[in-house]
Amino acid sequence: MSEAAVERIMLIDDEQIDHMMYKRIIGRSDLGCELVSFMKAGDAIEYLKDPDKPPVDLIFLDIRMPLISGFDFLEMAEPFMPKGRTVPVIMMLTTSLNETDRKRAASFERVKAYFNKPLNADQLTDAVKIVADAKAAKRDAAA
Repeated sequence: MSEAAVERIMLIDDEQIDHMMYKRIIGRSDLGCELVSFMKAGDAIEYLKDPDKPPVDLIFLDIRMPLISGFDFLEMAEPFMPKGRTVPVIMMLTTSLNETDRKRAASFERVKAYFNKPLNADQLTDAVKIVADAKAAKRDAAA
């Protein structure tokens, strides 16, 4: 039996309307995955720190959030990410057209894409393919 490309998606965004929209997009997809969502980046970090919580394959991360920005999250969460794995894959979500933000996002190894908000079905499909390719590369490297 083949493993699902994405079993669990984490969404970190401070906008409730975005949560509702992304939940609908993910629900309408045929992924059949679990969505864990957080309005505050600090709560998402606590989830990642807890070894009893199931791992995530994909993180959609807003850049502009109060208290802990998306970039701050990336730095703070790294110690709690699995070592030697290319997943979870992180996709930045933003309304920012700032090229500096794009370059900064690209400087993080786990960040594999930079999507303008709002997330759409094509972006979700692209993200799932990136995760599937990362998992396949990991399996190939272990073989």
